[in-house]
Amino acid sequence: MSKKQKFSIHELAIEQMKLEIAHELGIPLPADGYYGHISTKEIGTIGGNLTKRLAQLREQSLNSGM
Repeated sequence: MSKKQKFSIHELAIEQMKLEIAHELGIPLPADGYYGHISTKEIGTIGGNLTKRLAQLREQSLNSGM
Protein backbone atom coordinates (compact mmCIF):
# COMPACT_ATOMS: atom_id res chain seq x y z
CA MET A 1 0.00 0.00 0.00
CA SER A 2 1.33 3.40 -0.86
CA LYS A 3 1.02 6.38 1.44
CA LYS A 4 -0.85 9.34 0.04
CA GLN A 5 -0.05 12.81 1.22
CA LYS A 6 -2.98 14.83 2.46
CA PHE A 7 -2.92 18.55 1.94
CA SER A 8 -5.24 21.15 3.37
CA ILE A 9 -6.99 23.62 1.12
CA HIS A 10 -4.63 26.30 2.44
CA GLU A 11 -1.53 24.32 1.52
CA LEU A 12 -2.88 23.72 -1.98
CA ALA A 13 -3.70 27.41 -2.40
CA ILE A 14 -0.19 28.42 -1.34
CA GLU A 15 1.32 25.85 -3.69
CA GLN A 16 -0.77 27.29 -6.54
CA MET A 17 0.33 30.82 -5.65
CA LYS A 18 3.95 29.67 -5.62
CA LEU A 19 3.58 28.22 -9.12
CA GLU A 20 1.89 31.39 -10.39
CA ILE A 21 4.62 33.61 -8.95
CA ALA A 22 7.38 31.43 -10.39
CA HIS A 23 5.67 31.57 -13.78
CA GLU A 24 5.33 35.37 -13.56
CA LEU A 25 9.05 35.61 -12.75
CA GLY A 26 10.00 33.19 -15.54
CA ILE A 27 11.40 30.59 -13.13
CA PRO A 28 10.47 27.06 -14.21
CA LEU A 29 9.54 24.79 -11.31
CA PRO A 30 9.86 21.05 -11.85
CA ALA A 31 6.77 18.85 -11.61
CA ASP A 32 8.60 16.34 -9.40
CA GLY A 33 9.21 18.94 -6.68
CA TYR A 34 13.01 18.67 -6.75
CA TYR A 35 14.41 22.19 -6.72
CA GLY A 36 18.10 21.25 -6.70
CA HIS A 37 18.81 22.99 -10.00
CA ILE A 38 17.18 26.28 -8.95
CA SER A 39 19.41 28.86 -7.28
CA THR A 40 18.88 30.01 -3.73
CA LYS A 41 18.35 33.53 -5.06
CA GLU A 42 15.51 32.37 -7.31
CA ILE A 43 13.85 30.38 -4.51
CA GLY A 44 14.19 33.40 -2.21
CA THR A 45 12.64 35.65 -4.83
CA ILE A 46 9.66 33.31 -5.12
CA GLY A 47 9.34 33.12 -1.33
CA GLY A 48 9.60 36.87 -0.91
CA ASN A 49 6.93 37.50 -3.52
CA LEU A 50 4.73 34.84 -1.95
CA THR A 51 5.06 36.53 1.44
CA LYS A 52 4.17 39.91 -0.06
CA ARG A 53 1.12 38.46 -1.79
CA LEU A 54 -0.07 36.71 1.38
CA ALA A 55 0.36 39.96 3.34
CA GLN A 56 -1.69 41.82 0.72
CA LEU A 57 -4.45 39.22 0.89
CA ARG A 58 -4.48 39.42 4.67
CA GLU A 59 -4.67 43.21 4.55
CA GLN A 60 -7.56 43.04 2.09
CA SER A 61 -9.45 40.58 4.27
CA LEU A 62 -8.95 42.81 7.34
CA ASN A 63 -10.14 45.87 5.44
CA SER A 64 -13.23 44.08 4.16
CA GLY A 65 -14.23 43.07 7.69
CA MET A 66 -13.77 39.33 7.30
